[in-house]
Parts: sequence; structure tokens; C-alpha cells
Amino acid sequence: MNATVTDMNITEEDQLRADMYNFLGLLLSGPPSKETLSKTAALTGDDSAMGEAINAMARVTKATSAKAVESEFMALFIGLGRGELLPYTSFYLTGFLNEKPLAMLRKDMAGLRISRAPNVYEPEDNIASLLEMMGGMITGRFGEVTPLDQQAAFFNKHIGSWAAHFFADLEAAKSSVFYAPVGSTGKAFMDIEREAFRMDAG
Repeated sequence: MNATVTDMNITEEDQLRADMYNFLGLLLSGPPSKETLSKTAALTGDDSAMGEAINAMARVTKATSAKAVESEFMALFIGLGRGELLPYTSFYLTGFLNEKPLAMLRKDMAGLRISRAPNVYEPEDNIASLLEMMGGMITGRFGEVTPLDQQAAFFNKHIGSWAAHFFADLEAAKSSVFYAPVGSTGKAFMDIEREAFRMDAG
């Protein structure tokens, strides 16, 4: 996604939220680099559901290689013809690609001044792109920090309606080894965000 402004004053909590969105988006946008895997192996979590998933992800990362993770990514998301999973809003909500949810997302992206980067060819409703958009909205990468109510509306409309299901599928996919705890982490994070938005709205 294209960014226009990167230096914004945000709370530490919001920076941590943005970091998690961006981290998960990075892991799901393509096979992670050796540098990313090295940083992942060094992560530590607390005894919460997400913390335990992060600890599991660090343990698995220490026991695997960049080449193995790349092969796993290909099996999960690329495959011969198609991968084991199709990580798109349209597919999860309608059973087909490039359907109405994608058109609705593009309309909302235009309203938020978010545009697809010229070197990205995936449909915008790919989970990695959506997570990156949320991270950017929180930190103001697309021009200004997006107010919390607008973040909640975007999340509920384009992510909250299906992402937890996707992450559960990723956690249980037969090709998942490194990506199993990534799925657990994502599922726990989606639960946290959904509950936080619900409480804020209340």
C-alpha cells in the first residue's frame, strides 16, 4: 500500500497494535526473510493466549530454516494451481474470488486515501494487505491517524467478519508448521481487537 506520511504521535498501545498488524501482514505477504525469521525466533510472550502463541512461534522458528518456511508458504498460498488456503475476504464471505466484498473494500480504500502499490498484483482483499492497511491507519501512514471509530468500522466490515476463521484454518492446515502458531497468534489478536472495539463502542 502507498504511504504518504510516516511521522505521527500515537500512544505506545497503538504502536504495539500497529506493529502486530504489520508483523502478521509481513509473514503472510510472502516467505519471510532470514532477518525476519531471526527476529521472530527472539520474540517472547506472556501467559495470555496470544503470548503463548508467540512463544510457540519463536520455538518453531528456532527449529526450522528459511528454505523450509518458503516451501511451506508456497504449499499454503501458491501451490500447483492454488494453495491450500485462499486468504481473501471475497472467498471467505462468498466462496468466490473478486466478488462484492472486494468492490466494497476498494470504495472504502478510496475514501481513506489508500491505494494499491504499483508492484502489488494480489487483489486488495488479501489478508496480508488488509493487515497492512490497519497498521497504516493506526500510525497515519496514509495521511493522518484514522480515528478509532473509523478503524473499528473498517475492521468489522473487512477483517473481523472472516479473519479469525482464516487464522483458525491456517493453524490447522496440513501444510502448516511454522504457520500454525502464526495462525494461533493471529486468531488471538483478532479476538483482542474485536473485543477492544466492542468495548470502545459501548
